[in-house]
Amino acid sequence: MTRRLAEVAKKVGVSEATVSRVLNGKAGVSDATREAVLTALDVLGYERPTQLRGERARLVGLVLPELQNPIFPAFAEVVGGSLAQQGFTPVLCTRTVGGISEADYVDLLLQQQVSGVVFAGGLYTQAGMVHEHYLRLIDRRLPTVLVNAAADHWEFPRVSCDDTIAVEQSVGHLRALGHERIGLVVGPPDHMPSVRKLEAFRASGGELVEHTMHSLEGGHAAALKLLGREVTGIVCGSDPLALGVVRAARRRGLRVPDDLSVIGYDDSALMNCVDPPLTTIRQPIEAMGRAVVELLVSQIDGTAVAAGELLFEPELVVRSSTARPR
Repeated sequence: MTRRLAEVAKKVGVSEATVSRVLNGKAGVSDATREAVLTALDVLGYERPTQLRGERARLVGLVLPELQNPIFPAFAEVVGGSLAQQGFTPVLCTRTVGGISEADYVDLLLQQQVSGVVFAGGLYTQAGMVHEHYLRLIDRRLPTVLVNAAADHWEFPRVSCDDTIAVEQSVGHLRALGHERIGLVVGPPDHMPSVRKLEAFRASGGELVEHTMHSLEGGHAAALKLLGREVTGIVCGSDPLALGVVRAARRRGLRVPDDLSVIGYDDSALMNCVDPPLTTIRQPIEAMGRAVVELLVSQIDGTAVAAGELLFEPELVVRSSTARPR
């Protein structure tokens, strides 16, 4: 107990006596200090006193699938900053292969009495899959927001980038340059955002498609198959996929964009610094992140929020990886 008091007091910058008064529910402590002490308990991993466990901490879980794709750290920075402005502390939870699962993180966050959870690129993107940990959040009525969900079967508010417009912009750009044989590289067939992109690609008359894993290596493997089908332009479902396509083209002795035009998706960090600078679709993560926090805080404050989807329009950023075909 003495060690806990000392650590919490140091974390908050108050005396151990003040921490003791908060833990024992005594008067004489401001609301701001009380909230700071309770938040410090949560951050340090200490259980709240029994009489305080019914109160939610001013913590918000931010669950991401990975940090290798630069778009996820960028999104975490936007959401984390917006949460801090609202007086909440983000708790970053990143899934790893063979490590802590998304369901495990939900259990941990519920134990910490978090005020809400934000998921980006979660398991909800898998078509036809029902994951019990989402049902637990619904049962607990815990404020939750999904990002790029494309999942109408979940009763959560959602914030997404419009995949249909993204593909229309990409294909339209390549066709305006004169490309006729255009390929599409997207994620697995059960990945709903990829399904949306595929539907838009088919609607635009596209036929040359490769599904793969969301990685540079996946893009490389998919590109080799499409290059064998004599494509002159490739639209990708992420920037890492696009970089994999560029690498595959070079290993086949082709030049980008002289022999092959490539378009990414996200406009993640440093895409203007790669060789060649990547033409890509920019997700408006600043606006999306603010919308996520607004929806979450509204729920936390008890305001009713519709369980629909907010679609944000992307922007085509033209750089040097696209050109007229030979």
